[in-house]
Amino acid sequence: MKPVSRETQPTSKLLLKMYRMMLRIRYTEEGFVQPIADGEIRCPVHLSTGQEAAAVGVGLALKRQDMVFGSHRSHGHHLAKGGDLRGLVAEIFCRESGCARGRGGSMHVIDPDAGMIGAAPIVAGTVPLAVGAALGASIRGDDALAVTCFGDGAMGEGTVWESMNLAAVLRLPVLFVCENNLYSTHMPIRECRVRPSTAQSGASLGVRGAAVDGNDVLAVYRAATQARRYCIAQQAPMFLELNTYRLRGHVGPDDNIQGQRTDIRPPGEVARWRRRDPIPGFERYLLTKGTFSGARLERVRDEVRREVDQAFAHARGSAFPDRSECTKYVFRNARA
Repeated sequence: MKPVSRETQPTSKLLLKMYRMMLRIRYTEEGFVQPIADGEIRCPVHLSTGQEAAAVGVGLALKRQDMVFGSHRSHGHHLAKGGDLRGLVAEIFCRESGCARGRGGSMHVIDPDAGMIGAAPIVAGTVPLAVGAALGASIRGDDALAVTCFGDGAMGEGTVWESMNLAAVLRLPVLFVCENNLYSTHMPIRECRVRPSTAQSGASLGVRGAAVDGNDVLAVYRAATQARRYCIAQQAPMFLELNTYRLRGHVGPDDNIQGQRTDIRPPGEVARWRRRDPIPGFERYLLTKGTFSGARLERVRDEVRREVDQAFAHARGSAFPDRSECTKYVFRNARA
């Protein structure tokens, strides 16, 4: 983990918040594994285990008024922006106390009060929505940034390029965040792009870009902080590529169809990325830096485990939506 410039050097309080938030995402995501296997969770769940540093580094660089738009793999974005943990877990269990009243499931997490405007399973579907939000902020004169988070697979969608072009032409404060985990479902990026990096995708449109180690939370935080400053000051978009890797399957704990494993990733590649797991790497940094003792970090781990356990207990104790109200909150003015 590289040293951080003095300009963006996090305080001890922020370092601890980064660690706590990455643990919160990891424990929550891993807590879904057994309920998925047991059939207790029935909706498709895209886990971001291994990509926590990307979400946390960006989320903690943002201001309260900033707006985040997610994708099908956005539990981490939700929590890193300050979204309610209990509401997230309950939503994935499809309970009435969930953030979308149990009607959206894993891929429709939302918490507008925290600035998590919403996520959607349509690849690149929320990218133009972020541009629209930035246009609104620009018209109102708000000191707010719109952030759209998507995977490398979204770079094959025309709406990403159209959105970048419009944001550049209208000079809108939008941060395009591509979490490049090297695979679009099961297709390796080398088979669908001549250049695996996406960082300079917007260069011909006049969109500045940068590539960052997405498993280094400090590097992501520094880059996101500088990107926010640039977008607000210049009233212009920017593209940030975060190079990372998912340690679980594309959907669910593992990729399989009717019990047959379909993950085509080489075992050696997965093993290499496991050694780059962002959480142990950050733990080593904190211990080497001497800011926190091993005992202090263990206390934090225990606190976060209890917090996550309580969220799961709350979800399991919550009611399912009433069948008679299936269309409530779905259609405008719909009758129950």
